[in-house]
Amino acid sequence: MQLILLGPPGAGKGTQAARIGAEFKIPPISTGDIFREAIKKKTPLGEQAERYMKAGELVPDELVLGIVKERLAAPDTAQGFLLDGFPRTLPQAVAFDRYLAEKGQALTAVINIEVDPEILVERLSGRRICRDCGAVYHVVTKKERQPGVCDLCQGQLIQREDDAEATVRNRLTVYAQQTAPLIKYYREAGLLLTVDGAQPIDDVYQAIVTGVRQRVGQ
Repeated sequence: MQLILLGPPGAGKGTQAARIGAEFKIPPISTGDIFREAIKKKTPLGEQAERYMKAGELVPDELVLGIVKERLAAPDTAQGFLLDGFPRTLPQAVAFDRYLAEKGQALTAVINIEVDPEILVERLSGRRICRDCGAVYHVVTKKERQPGVCDLCQGQLIQREDDAEATVRNRLTVYAQQTAPLIKYYREAGLLLTVDGAQPIDDVYQAIVTGVRQRVGQ
């Protein structure tokens, strides 16, 4: 089973990826994680990617695909995979389809978690992180007992720069611009499974599992 997970920042992709991977016994693969791992291990592709990143430049599509292919060669992907964070552009999607076809494989489904941008702004801009232990709180949905103080370790709660409202709105705009062509591409290929990400976490998960199972006839 070969799956791709799309969704804007704050849509809950990380939570759902772990559960979907466990459900279908396939590894959830975050491209952010594999980039960091390739750089840490100083693989040839990782070192190339690091040079671009240190220069503040975008990593070329060909290099991104190379790092993804390197990860997909690992034994744990024998039964499939769930990719989170790749592809990000239409050329990456086309190149990845070509790579799968060369291996005699094809995507099973592309899961698109859709959430109203205003809900995402509220989710992300209301998030607070403990400076010491990393515990996560929210000004609406998960308040701390003592204002500004972590319940677990009494560390200071802060708002990450990435979670400031203006930054969140910019991230969502960039995501929409990048992803719109991908959504159209996968919809036209008959692969797109769109799920309402504003539902409770368990409902989102059930909708994804049901939709994927229907596609593979389970």
